[in-house]
Amino acid sequence: MSDTVRTRFAPSPTGSMHIGNAHTALFNWLFARQNGGTVVLRIEDTDELRSTPEALDVIYGGLKWLGIDWDEGPDIGGPYGPYIQSERLSQYQEKVDELLAAGKAYRCYCTPEEVEQRREIMRARGLPPKYDGKCEALDEQEGAALAAEGRQHCVRLKMKRTGHTVIEDVIQGQVTYENHLCGDPVILKQSGFPTYHLAVVVDDCAMQITHIIRGDGHLPNTQIHLQLQEALGIPHPVYAHLPMILGEDRSKLSKRHGAVSVMDYKELGYLPEAMFNFLALLGWSPGDEQEILSHEEILQRFSLEACNKAASVFDLKKAEWMNGEYMKAMAPEELTERLLPWLVDAGLFEADPSDARLRWLVQVVALMQERAKLLSTYVSWARYFFTDDYEYDNRARSKWLSRPETAEVLDRLADEFEGLATWDVDSIEAAIRALAEQMQVSAGKIIHPCRAAATGTTIGPSLFHLLELLQQSDVISRLRRTADLTRQGKLAPEDSDEHDQ
Repeated sequence: MSDTVRTRFAPSPTGSMHIGNAHTALFNWLFARQNGGTVVLRIEDTDELRSTPEALDVIYGGLKWLGIDWDEGPDIGGPYGPYIQSERLSQYQEKVDELLAAGKAYRCYCTPEEVEQRREIMRARGLPPKYDGKCEALDEQEGAALAAEGRQHCVRLKMKRTGHTVIEDVIQGQVTYENHLCGDPVILKQSGFPTYHLAVVVDDCAMQITHIIRGDGHLPNTQIHLQLQEALGIPHPVYAHLPMILGEDRSKLSKRHGAVSVMDYKELGYLPEAMFNFLALLGWSPGDEQEILSHEEILQRFSLEACNKAASVFDLKKAEWMNGEYMKAMAPEELTERLLPWLVDAGLFEADPSDARLRWLVQVVALMQERAKLLSTYVSWARYFFTDDYEYDNRARSKWLSRPETAEVLDRLADEFEGLATWDVDSIEAAIRALAEQMQVSAGKIIHPCRAAATGTTIGPSLFHLLELLQQSDVISRLRRTADLTRQGKLAPEDSDEHDQ
């Protein structure tokens, strides 16, 4: 086994790369990078029916978005390739032949239906529903006779019948399994493809993997892997099983808890560095109350020993809060660069803006930056900056735009704005306060209807700064348009229950 740390991330290309995959990849990356080691990306595509090239692209995309790189893998090669399991079938067959010759494995001719029937009998008797070893004692003639009948065979590993298997786990501690409770697992399928058990053990040895860092759902599999390593005469790597990630109701994370695919979070408007930070804190603590940590800080402070045994909860609200903190800390120019593709895709901004337009957009971004938690927030909350085609939300309707006196307020404010020789924060504020004094009402009675008319909503950044970033003529036309709609009764609340809120 290698003297330097070598970890591996070994996903199956059978669908989206979910949060659990990303979490495992991140912890392998952190441990290897912290220890000056090597990260190996291996693709476990021995599920012939479900593996697809498209899913492989999703894996690459998700890892690269999170900022997780690798030193060896299918796309860049390395000294222990190939790094795709379906290209290593001859190596698995070689090890199976070795086990068969040593009497440590045997061919099993039982059909899946027969195996399940016997398991049902065991369940009815209150026994562990394991494979009963029926084919273990078959001699060559009996096996040949079954093959002559047209029966296909798989290959099973002979597990120990007595004693126990002890797993020394960096995170979970010492975990013990009774050997008599585990049946003989299939290591080679009828198709000639290895099962997960055989493939990972052979590959981890061949690729000199020193540390197996994976989810604790694999703890029962480790009992099999340790015995398989012994049967093949290969060393045991160090094991560290990460705690499961649960939804907020403490059930297994699934779609009902929100997005579960890494790329879904990209599409929702999360920043990769924020998701990196959030995933690092699932099951690991830096030892204090600090939660916003840079890549470098996480790398410096991370340790497997500081990981929790207990399951961690994927708190979506906390993830969104953390993303907002990263957005607030970002320079407006950089945030604008991240945001621009979103606005272009939404048809709200040009793909190749002039310098002047880009400077204006930076001002918009900076004004909204304190409140926005996701990149997608700008597309919905800041729509009125980019187009006159925005909706009047129900609160704006019920609080201000359905009131009969609002039309006069908006028209008179439009008149005031038309008389302004300069369009800046001070002039806008002075015009609004002057109108309030003329009408003998509080400034709020002008400010709130103005915001509702100019933006379609009752919340947002400073109104005076907001209006400054809009064209003077556009603001005036929005006020007059809204006044007309109010007079026509077209801005009544859609849900009358909200009227009194």
